[in-house]
Amino acid sequence: MHSALSDFVHRAASAFSRPLPACRQRRGMLLGCAALAIALALPGQGAGAQDWTGERWTGTWGAAPSGPPPAANLQTFTDQTLRLIVHTSIGGNRVRIRVSNEFGTLPLRIGAARIGVRAAGSDVAPGTDRALSFGGNPSVTIPIGAPVLSDPVELNVPALADLAVSLYLPGTVEANTIHNVASQTNYVSLPGDFTAAATLPVQRLTTSWPFLTEVDVDSAGPAIVALGDSITDGTRSTLDTNNRWPDWLARRLQTVRDPVIGINGRLGVVNRGISANRLLGNPANLLGGRSILERFDRDVLATAGVRYLTLMIGINDIGNSPNATPIPAADLIAGYRQVIARAHAKGISVFGATLTPFEGAGYYSPEKEVVRQAVNNWIRSSDEFDGVIDFDLATRDPAHPTRFLPAYDSGDHLHPNDLGYQAMGNAVPLTLFRSAGAAALKRAQQKSEALAQ
Repeated sequence: MHSALSDFVHRAASAFSRPLPACRQRRGMLLGCAALAIALALPGQGAGAQDWTGERWTGTWGAAPSGPPPAANLQTFTDQTLRLIVHTSIGGNRVRIRVSNEFGTLPLRIGAARIGVRAAGSDVAPGTDRALSFGGNPSVTIPIGAPVLSDPVELNVPALADLAVSLYLPGTVEANTIHNVASQTNYVSLPGDFTAAATLPVQRLTTSWPFLTEVDVDSAGPAIVALGDSITDGTRSTLDTNNRWPDWLARRLQTVRDPVIGINGRLGVVNRGISANRLLGNPANLLGGRSILERFDRDVLATAGVRYLTLMIGINDIGNSPNATPIPAADLIAGYRQVIARAHAKGISVFGATLTPFEGAGYYSPEKEVVRQAVNNWIRSSDEFDGVIDFDLATRDPAHPTRFLPAYDSGDHLHPNDLGYQAMGNAVPLTLFRSAGAAALKRAQQKSEALAQ
């Protein structure tokens, strides 16, 4: 009896200490919260199941999947091992991965999987290699249209470090689910299962991430999802340098020790940018990803620990519309409002990012510039986002505001270079993460007052 009572008290304390979905951001519900906490503390019928209720996972890295690619871009692997290199934002003591077959046309067989800290190239640092399992099994078959999470393993994962994730693919596998623009060298082995090899026998290289979409660590902190297109994806940044703007933000967050903001090195940054992506429509080449409105649940809501969202999207919607009669700003604003509403419904704060200059790009026209300016004016002034990140102001040429500052231009007048991406990462006000909680409380109060009327 004493043991059962102690277990109940422990569960109740644990339940009260973590945010409860039904209670978060609401007043006048203490009794309801207490009842919910007690209910969570009571043992369920599955008494023999693993106790997962105390686990707190945060995305430390991520990439948004797209596909299937056209035949000319399709990668095929035959009895080979992929060694995929990813860069963490925060650290932890346990780790798991997410593997996706969401755009596959056949079940995806993972014959073996391992993770370790990358030493250099395709090499895994000694003493860090860990075998991964899926529901206790060393291999898994992922159904068409589905992702899987691996079982967690103990591993000291450093912040701002490279991990090597190895996936053995028996048989012949088409990479129909892939993140195309990784800006990172990854490795494809000679035939065979080399997941446990410290040094991979490399047959060829790839600069995409097939199948792997997230790495999570155990953490007490939340995650920021950076949602957007090629400018968030880091297109035209230098290969293998992690110079995307979300990378620069992650580096800044690791240097901040602010208990008021609640950062203290524990805010994960997950990059869900896709090159060629749009807010409202799908590009002809599906490597550009489904629209933001279509992929929102998978790429935002399914991210472990997500609490904040940055949204920079729309330049491809504008650029790919007719020169003389471009998409109306009102259409894009309606799309932004949908993203805001869907995020707020799940307690996620949304920070709107202004669209950067693009005069001189191949799909620029003066009429499209009018739309970009209207969208940016709305983002800055509408007060519908929880905060604003002014990337336009941070990157434009003061002498010619419709163009990039020359020092920040990669040369195509659409994408920043490394220095431009650094300027963007530095332009994110870290005070947003202090004010987001207050904004969420204000929304809850307004909703409560509206219901009371």
